[in-house]
Amino acid sequence: MEVTVRKTKSYIRRDWLMSYIFLLPALGFFLLFVAYPMVKGIYISFFDYSLRTFNFIGFANYVDLIHNETFLKSMRNTLLLVVITVPIVIVFSLFVAVSIYKKKEFARSFYRGVFYLPAVSSVVSITVVWGWIYHPNYGILNYLGGLIGLEPMSWLGDQRTALLAIIAVLITTSVGQPIILYVASLGNIPTSYIEAAEIDRANPWQIFLKIIWPMLMPTNLYIIVITTINTFQCFALIQLLTSGGPVYSTSTVMYGVYEQAFVLGHFGSASAMGVFLAIIIGVISLIQFKFFGSDVEY
Repeated sequence: MEVTVRKTKSYIRRDWLMSYIFLLPALGFFLLFVAYPMVKGIYISFFDYSLRTFNFIGFANYVDLIHNETFLKSMRNTLLLVVITVPIVIVFSLFVAVSIYKKKEFARSFYRGVFYLPAVSSVVSITVVWGWIYHPNYGILNYLGGLIGLEPMSWLGDQRTALLAIIAVLITTSVGQPIILYVASLGNIPTSYIEAAEIDRANPWQIFLKIIWPMLMPTNLYIIVITTINTFQCFALIQLLTSGGPVYSTSTVMYGVYEQAFVLGHFGSASAMGVFLAIIIGVISLIQFKFFGSDVEY
């Protein structure tokens, strides 16, 4: 009996050792490319750090952000992106998923591919297409508007429309993955639940609210959190389409980090902006887990 116990403990230790060995590459990658840059960024945010200077200034970079009109405008634009984009992505993705998940496999695969294509396409190719769509002289959007008597507009060059134009592009590139996840989740809902509700003469709206929606809560939580984080981190679309213009009307916090670090060379200020954004994302994610995670049914 004692020999058996010793062998069992030996096997357990060996399994733990092998587990740690296999985790080492991922752990090393995390420490090198995530943890270290994060700690380094927080450290740099307390310094006046440029190519010429490296002086400790405490919280001065954070205080400057609060009084920086450009940063406040970028923060406002970022919040508008999140507030408008995330709900539209959730509602549209769920609507499309509910519409196609009962179709035949070929049709379902076709629609999933169509909506998922922008999500896997390169940002450069997407911005080239949308730059052509929005072009003030020969863009298809102005052409269609001209057919109904509308004057041509500079969609990306007008402060009134530039941010909305960016939001439209962001939505089209953000709905692909949620649609795939919703279709998969809808397929996992036991049909017996829906059949029982139909026998009890529940209408489609009642079935959706009482059965489908609660069963989708784990997927909802994941999509809401991930879409929010991705929207906060929106940068490439803005850099390639508008470069934050006109007059910072499309500038976001992430674009401000890039501009401060790689255009102006103010690495301390850029790090402070990055830390501030990380805190905002963390707080909002915790709130989302608090409000949506409590209703998750597994």
